[in-house]
Amino acid sequence: MRPDGVDLLIVGAGMAGLTAGARAVRNGLSVVIAEIGGDVGGSARFAGYAWTAPSHDVMDQHNPHGDVALKRALVDRFDDGISWIRSLGVEAKDAQRILSFGRGHQFDTNHYVDTCRRLVLDSGGELLLETDTERLMVEHGTVVGAELRTADGTRRQVRARATLLATGGFQGDPALRTAHVHPHADRMELRSNPHSRGGGYRLATRVGAATGHHDAGFYGHLIPSGIPFADPADFVDMSLYYSEHALLFNLRNERFADETLGDHLTAMALLEQPESRGLLIADARVFRDWIVGSYVEGAVAVDKFALASKRGGRVGLAEDLDELAWLPEEWGYRGDAVRDAVKRFNEQTSAGLEPAPGRELDRLPLDEPPYYVIETVPAITFPFHGVRIDDRARVLREDGEPLHGLLAAGSDTGGLWHRAYAGGLASALVYGLTAADTATEIATRVVRHT
Repeated sequence: MRPDGVDLLIVGAGMAGLTAGARAVRNGLSVVIAEIGGDVGGSARFAGYAWTAPSHDVMDQHNPHGDVALKRALVDRFDDGISWIRSLGVEAKDAQRILSFGRGHQFDTNHYVDTCRRLVLDSGGELLLETDTERLMVEHGTVVGAELRTADGTRRQVRARATLLATGGFQGDPALRTAHVHPHADRMELRSNPHSRGGGYRLATRVGAATGHHDAGFYGHLIPSGIPFADPADFVDMSLYYSEHALLFNLRNERFADETLGDHLTAMALLEQPESRGLLIADARVFRDWIVGSYVEGAVAVDKFALASKRGGRVGLAEDLDELAWLPEEWGYRGDAVRDAVKRFNEQTSAGLEPAPGRELDRLPLDEPPYYVIETVPAITFPFHGVRIDDRARVLREDGEPLHGLLAAGSDTGGLWHRAYAGGLASALVYGLTAADTATEIATRVVRHT
């Protein structure tokens, strides 16, 4: 590290932070990365696809209330992000459809984050693991670095021309989830790395950063109730993606959302229902086509019903519709009411009528026995509430102006998603690259003026 500090200090070594670090050293910048965990990668190590909406129109359709400039930049810069991955020697497979509307690429995220780390270190950058960032240093309204506490307890000040917050969100902090996601958000299982506990959010707000809407929601999925995650493989294996083709009932024995719009959206809706739990019902067709099938092409297929049963979840198999009436009373649902609701749904859809709530993408009846029943709850991956940025990854003050010297990327940011979602890894990739390029502009401007 040069005596006068570094060009870019990065707080967090996940997808966004490592992407920014690798791009910055490629741009000729000096870099220090401080990571609170014992290894790099964060939640990116549990992912496998970078994807987003393929056009502005599709993005607007599925994320109408997101920040316009941030949405535009994500769509416009996504292909360059994939090219960047490939430029590091990491294979990104051909584009494929993701969900009902997205487009993306499968790639080895572990290979990618390890490659970024190696590039940073081989270029003279510094990586500090098990290091807590205690406060940002501000001079004359500009962030000029941060004060760190390293693994051995040593306090260290790192001055930087630009500081990037990329700590991965605050999903690991139940109090912040309760305050900014939902009063019951603390009861959700965490399908994410445990180190993202709001470090970046707290650092930014303490120096005057603006934050996004409190009702923005979160990204997550439905999982079987009563089964804690045993290891990160469960984040995918236990996620009940097939809910998009099943029926979901709350404790009032009623459907309350259009399940076909996406399991990630249904998870948000279920959080707001009584006790945040519901009954997911599929028939033999859904079991055959979706429960034991791959959610996206190339993904490993897991029999989620068998896995939930093996792990002790609330599951049941009804040989016909009438057997649904015999749901265990201690579960809290009225079996006869659920049975009648499924029958009514089948009658409506078979007659070409629209059920309520609607079924936009899969209107087929569930009339092929047997019936597969799993009680489900939502699990959170990251919140949509976060630090506001512009499309150059600059953190904004409450007046909408940039907070000089401070950048943010990835799940620390808010505004891009509002009760909608089209790719968290893509956002971390695109805005990690953007942050590095903005830091390069800052460093170049400082050098030119000196």
